[in-house]
Amino acid sequence: MFDWVGGRTSEMSAVGLLPAALQGIDIKEMLAGASLMDEANRTTVVRSNPAALLALCWYWASDGVGSKDMVVLPYKDSLLLFSRYLQQLVMESLGKEFDLDGNQVNQGLTVYGNKGSTDQHAYIQQLREGVHNFFVTFIEVLRDRPPGHDWELEPGVTCGDYLFGMLQGTRSALYANNRESITVTVQEVTPRSVGALIALYERAVGIYASLININAYHQPGVEAGKKAAGEVLALQKRVLAVLNEASCKEPVEPLTIDEVAERCRAAEDVEMIYKIIEHMAANDRALIVEGSCGSPRSIKVFLGECNVDEV
Repeated sequence: MFDWVGGRTSEMSAVGLLPAALQGIDIKEMLAGASLMDEANRTTVVRSNPAALLALCWYWASDGVGSKDMVVLPYKDSLLLFSRYLQQLVMESLGKEFDLDGNQVNQGLTVYGNKGSTDQHAYIQQLREGVHNFFVTFIEVLRDRPPGHDWELEPGVTCGDYLFGMLQGTRSALYANNRESITVTVQEVTPRSVGALIALYERAVGIYASLININAYHQPGVEAGKKAAGEVLALQKRVLAVLNEASCKEPVEPLTIDEVAERCRAAEDVEMIYKIIEHMAANDRALIVEGSCGSPRSIKVFLGECNVDEV
């Protein structure tokens, strides 16, 4: 696989398929479902192109500028993690500061959600009556359980009927209060339908990115975070070296945060040095012998032991 393929778009590659296979999932069926969806999305007739329709719905609902959040509610236990997958796929792909022409646009779509059958109770009150800063995506699964495995809770009403009623009732209640929603319907949850759903949303993200003129397939913000993390770890090594040198003196020389920063030649990073020392102290890798973390400049710290090899 090419090294430029992002993790969020590698579900249907060896990266995603191998773990699926190890769990006993039929990956050939997943690929077959993705292939069928790709074929459907190759048509230039927009009303017959599922991914184009979905992307246009996002564009319409969010005014093409991410003005509303996307709330994803799959009504099936086995799709519990799907909204979390979409959170990364959509937000990492579309959350961009600059467009393809170099203009600062600060685009993106915020995604959150959970399993609709139970966790909707955490959202629906605000969604219907609170701030109108969202649109909902219902993921509907028509087949409840395999034949003969659905139980009647009362005469003529099964568990699946209650779930169906909850979805349709919630959808109607939101519509009655002028709250937008999209419904994506699948016959049942199978490896084939999951593969199709993944392909649908991957293509919709690409089309939406084209509509708003951004690159969906890089992640400079993520790379900036990784670079910053590397800088923090490099600073931590310098802090350790300074504290070790002070701890090897006779008598031991406890240092203030400002003294550590000065000896690290990093006075501008004094806050980060405090956070490093706080973390080290909480994990028994440094000793605070004076002061309190509630008042950072009051503390004095050393390592507690001297590593002669590091001096």
